[in-house]
Amino acid sequence: MTSIAVAEEVRAALVEGQAVVALESTLLSHGLPPGRNRKVAERLEAVVREAGAVPATIAVLDGQPLVGLNAHQLDRVCDPAAGLVKLSRRDLGPAIALGKNGATTVASTVALADAAGIRVFGTGGLGGVHFPLPSRSASWDVSADLDALADTPVLVVCSGVKSVLDIEATLELLETRSVPVLGYQTDMFPAFYLRESPYSVPWRVDSAEQAADVVVAHQATPGRSGVLLAKPVPIEYEMDRATHDRLLADGIRLLAERGVQGRDVTPVLLEHFHTASEGVSLDANEELVVSNVTLAAQVAVELAKR
Repeated sequence: MTSIAVAEEVRAALVEGQAVVALESTLLSHGLPPGRNRKVAERLEAVVREAGAVPATIAVLDGQPLVGLNAHQLDRVCDPAAGLVKLSRRDLGPAIALGKNGATTVASTVALADAAGIRVFGTGGLGGVHFPLPSRSASWDVSADLDALADTPVLVVCSGVKSVLDIEATLELLETRSVPVLGYQTDMFPAFYLRESPYSVPWRVDSAEQAADVVVAHQATPGRSGVLLAKPVPIEYEMDRATHDRLLADGIRLLAERGVQGRDVTPVLLEHFHTASEGVSLDANEELVVSNVTLAAQVAVELAKR
């Protein structure tokens, strides 16, 4: 098995049974502009510490999987000149063998977190089932994030999935793969920039304690699936729905015109939203991630008590 380099602070926390929260690096390298990404990286690690947990940002540098990054390594992740490629779980082996630099998605972050013994992960949005392109009657474009959740016992805290995805099909697939979906103080599944989609959540929790109780109980049942905890974007940062719908329609046309598929969809769509909304979506993106990571740390602390 490939050796995973776990930062000493993270390793010590795990040995002592302290709360640890995994953080992805794709948000930093591909989801936010240079400069802002580094500030967000610091902010995310700070809110984890403020909640009483230890942050573990995950990436692959020079072919080495890293769980917990120092300041220099965070600089590399946030530097466009470093040329980090976007790594899903299937890409870990090639990136490691070829000595590449890569940023981890939800799927690969969950995999490496699990290997290191981390059970809680805070992020922005989950991948899901894509709608078919106009030239096709069906879509086989399904994010590896869903399979990762289905066979990895990690709690993933996010703001649902982006509204460019087929949310109904995504929720159906999570049900098929026996992944519990919890709404945090909401009965409706969030749609990233929007607090609500048209679809309800199967279960609701109203506190970090309740969420931790569910995780403990779920892990005591047969199977290895994780748990999805969906928290809406803070209300003051929710995008205006009319603006959102217009940008989404324009973004879908842009994807079709360029023939964008697979792992390239999210970066292209995010860039369109960031540019066309004149930064409004950037603020929403940052604040929802911070909110989710804060909740993830609170739940991790509760789990550590157990």
